[in-house]
Amino acid sequence: MPVVIQLQDAFKRYGAQELLQGASCTFVDDQKVGLIGRNGCGKSTLCQILLGSEELDAGEITRSKKLRLGYLRQHNPFKPEETLLEFFLRDSGQPEWKCGEVAWKFQFPDAMLSQPVGTLSGGWQTRAKLAALLLHDPNLLILDEPTNFLDLRTQLLLEKFLQEFRGGCLIVSHDRSFLKKTCTHTLELSRGKLMMFPGNVDAYLANLNERREHERRVNATMLAKRRQLETFIAKNRANISTASQARSKAKQLERLTLRTIEGPESMVRFQFPDVEPRKGSALRTEALVLGYPDLTVARDVFVDIEHGARVGVVGDNGQGKTTFLRTICGSLKPLGGTLHWGFGCQIGVYAQHVYGTLGGKKTVQEYLEYQAAPNTTQQQVKDVAGSFLFSGDMIEKRIHVLSGGERARLVLAGLLLKQHNVLVLDEPGNHLDVETVEALADALKRYQGTVVFTSHDRHFMHRVATHVIEVHDGRVASYPASYDDYVYRVQKEIQIGMRDAIRQPARPPEPTSVACNKARAKADRLAQKKIAAIERKIARLSDERQVVHEQLLATTNASEAQRLHQQLIQFAAEIDALEATWFELQEEAE
Repeated sequence: MPVVIQLQDAFKRYGAQELLQGASCTFVDDQKVGLIGRNGCGKSTLCQILLGSEELDAGEITRSKKLRLGYLRQHNPFKPEETLLEFFLRDSGQPEWKCGEVAWKFQFPDAMLSQPVGTLSGGWQTRAKLAALLLHDPNLLILDEPTNFLDLRTQLLLEKFLQEFRGGCLIVSHDRSFLKKTCTHTLELSRGKLMMFPGNVDAYLANLNERREHERRVNATMLAKRRQLETFIAKNRANISTASQARSKAKQLERLTLRTIEGPESMVRFQFPDVEPRKGSALRTEALVLGYPDLTVARDVFVDIEHGARVGVVGDNGQGKTTFLRTICGSLKPLGGTLHWGFGCQIGVYAQHVYGTLGGKKTVQEYLEYQAAPNTTQQQVKDVAGSFLFSGDMIEKRIHVLSGGERARLVLAGLLLKQHNVLVLDEPGNHLDVETVEALADALKRYQGTVVFTSHDRHFMHRVATHVIEVHDGRVASYPASYDDYVYRVQKEIQIGMRDAIRQPARPPEPTSVACNKARAKADRLAQKKIAAIERKIARLSDERQVVHEQLLATTNASEAQRLHQQLIQFAAEIDALEATWFELQEEAE
């Protein structure tokens, strides 16, 4: 395994912060490495050092003569009016057949190759940049937060590309699911040091906890032994007959040294306000029309969200997830239909990119005091600030000097200072590190209120979402199964090309007679009732399947295990049949 880059005894400082303190690591040409660490620890700086864009203060970086670096550019390298194929030809210098082969791997339709690349959505442009990377034939890829703002479909394509890529990778990401699927090694940057672990991020975190626990047990044994020796020495050192034994024990005591255990770094402590659990409908929409004065995004939206549900809103980029969230929280007026929040619903909103629009003149404390509910004491404000790592001098910092991750934490801290029983969150995990996203997921699972959210982080969606709403092709509807089932379906669609890759805008309905409209409305209501009945049956069967699955894991009887296994097969067949019927009804409704 040839070494392509080696970092030795590296030092890098920014102001008073030492990002690298004698750090060393080696990258070989076939390792896929996930780089993890707290926000601000220097992950992006390390990537820039490896790329040659930043210099070390001290230390050495050695690059192989055979190194061919590939870097996912954050800016757009496209020229005005340049088609997608023209961009591939210009950027890579490869022949047209090679460009077409790589475009096929990323599922670019033939028609899209002749479209101006500047007119494509952000997700397709990111695919274009990824395809251009492959055309340069690199043997080491450096990807800094590649999944930010990518929809599920593009993430899965990127995953597939990286799994098949024969070179090495260094990937910075807060998405544990993505790191687990793509990386075989984990590189941690903590307190200025680098440590490579031969396993994925889940194995690394489990191993880290095991090592800390082992070191605690060793130290406990050492302390018990030390107390025994100290007691023996105290009793026997004054006695002439036992003084030599006491001296021998004293030498043993000197050799006993406790192991240094590095505790975890400071963690964000999320604790959403306690709210009273409620029953019934929190949000109900009827024939809702979403969009803008010059663009209809979705029509005939019928959704019913129960109190206490945690609803993940899913769909490809550009389909209208953010438009749906903006409409239900009141920042965008519906074009038609009705929207009803339940009595007493107090809605807290975390909007995508909101941390970029914060006023820069206020300090952290002034912002939190402004956001806090009436009668909130200054000490309560400081307690919340401290739980989000804004303590000491940090609380006096002005917002304009905060990083993106710090601003995101600040907005979330502001939400905790108000008594909301409904949270609407648009990409709350962006710019948060792995540990902070985990803490946020834990807090939302404990929260007794209602949550409606969207996220590109699959691990976060898997942990938090109890229900799923899909936004797709001008429709918004409750998805009949779990988020994991939705991911599985999209994976299958990618494999067999079920959906047309180019999204055509929905045509306006043709004028029809009043009688036809009434008949259609009646048919729609009937279809929605059938769909709702199937959704309830699927939910019931899924719960029963989970119970049987737990029984199967617990049993040690072979015949009982065989019987339970057959039951699981029957459940799967019934659910598959119901889902097929659900899809047919949805297509008829469309």
